[in-house]
Amino acid sequence: MTDAIKYEKFPLADLSGLREELMQSGLDSWQAADLISVFLSGRGYGVSNQDARGAASRIESVGCSIKCMQEEFEKLALVM
Repeated sequence: MTDAIKYEKFPLADLSGLREELMQSGLDSWQAADLISVFLSGRGYGVSNQDARGAASRIESVGCSIKCMQEEFEKLALVM
């Protein structure tokens, strides 16, 4: 029997706040990646800078929906 992999579900309020900051601050992808790294590390996860930049670019390209952010962060979050 195979167990399904469980992913972290980040609180909607936290994702919404981060989304607003990303959308309104005019950050470039490097700065957005730093913000994403801080967001994840504040919740006990690590993330590589390169992966965070890639996620920032993908999030920007699809309009930064909450669902997209959740999916990206599930892929990025490395248990420390």
